[in-house]
Amino acid sequence: MSLHIDAAPGDIAETVLLPGDPYRAKWAAETFLDSPRLVNEVRGMLGYTGTWNGNPVTIHGSGMGMPSLSIYANELVRDYGARTLVRIGSCGAMQDRIALRDVIIAMTASTLSTPSRGIFRELNFAPAADWPLLRAAAAAAESRATTTHVGGIYSSDVFYDERPDLNEIMTRHGILGVEMEAAELYTVAARHGARALAVLTVSDHLLTGDALSSEARETGFAEMVEIALEAAFAAD
Repeated sequence: MSLHIDAAPGDIAETVLLPGDPYRAKWAAETFLDSPRLVNEVRGMLGYTGTWNGNPVTIHGSGMGMPSLSIYANELVRDYGARTLVRIGSCGAMQDRIALRDVIIAMTASTLSTPSRGIFRELNFAPAADWPLLRAAAAAAESRATTTHVGGIYSSDVFYDERPDLNEIMTRHGILGVEMEAAELYTVAARHGARALAVLTVSDHLLTGDALSSEARETGFAEMVEIALEAAFAAD
């Protein structure tokens, strides 16, 4: 048992999917897992463990932003033995060719700051996905004919951003989308020798202003979850 997760020993699977929203964790567990059971609800951060195609899987909320994600990723790996962490979440598109509901698979995650920045001091660490997971996710998306984009994303440490100049620079340099967690997830996984990937559904568009409803954000991301599950076990 850790400070923020009260699951019993053995309740957390080695493969963990991490949506930011705890209610998305509940929806995904009830939709995709066989015999899901609640294993954590400390501070309302819901976690469920069940099986997918006979494989143990935990789906656990991570909260919003890198500090919250860092807490859960560290404790899941350090205290519960998780070895594969896949973020499933929403993002904002930053390229014209990307549409709402497209899937982005994050190869790298640029950022201004993460909770781990103090560890590296003068080093600009480059957070990157696990290659077997990345390759397996791209293959899973291709087999489903899902409109998918693979490349770099931006992990922001603020939601209400007032840096249009920075957004323009990132768009010009090919950044596909913006979210708030992946850079720290990739860093924590690297620190502990675990595997990490972010598979994201485009919920809004920074260039057009288009956006999905909150209900669609919570329950409409089935393809993303299926790709994440297929990738987690195809990459073993």
